[in-house]
Order: sequence, then structure tokens, then C-alpha cells
Amino acid sequence: MAQRHKIKSRKEHEDHPGETLVTTQHDVIRKWAEERGAVPATVPGTEHDGHAGVLRLDFPGYAGKDLAHIDWDAWFSAFDQRGLRFIYQEHLKDGDTSNFFRLENSDG
Repeated sequence: MAQRHKIKSRKEHEDHPGETLVTTQHDVIRKWAEERGAVPATVPGTEHDGHAGVLRLDFPGYAGKDLAHIDWDAWFSAFDQRGLRFIYQEHLKDGDTSNFFRLENSDG
């Protein structure tokens, strides 16, 4: 697997468009999402024991009707408890803003 550029603060950015980045930093994730108009969300029906279910970000104009918005505190609480990493791009290879992201386990 290719080495991913680890981002540790909001001052760090991609070295080139299309680069895949990884972070666990809440402020980096929140800033990235808010710059794209995305809000924290979960998939209804996947919650358990009073905890948020499957985590998502709801982008304007996408499948938000199938998602339940939650606050950032709940989203990040679940993110941390599950030991997740945020894999993302700032820009596509052509320089356009990228909405690509996925969540994966830290050991994966």
C-alpha cells in the first residue's frame, strides 16, 4: 500500500493535487468538511446503545435525505472511540476541489 501524507495540523496541505492524505485531527476534518458545505451525519437505524451509527458527511445536493445530521461532538466521539482515520483529498489531479473521503480503521 502506498504511503499516505499524514496531516497533523490545519497549516499542512497536499504536496500536489490528487494526493491522498490522512488525518485524525478534528480541526483538520471539520475545516475540510465545512469548506465543502458538508455537515456531520449518521445512517439512521445503525446507532446502538445510544451511540452514533455509521458515520458520514452530508454534502449539499447528495443523498442527505437518507442521513441524520448529528453534531460534531457526537461525530468525533464515535470517530475516536472506533479508532478511525480520515482519508481524503483536497484537490483532484486536475486541480478542482475534491469531496473524496473515506473512514478506515487505524490498523487497516
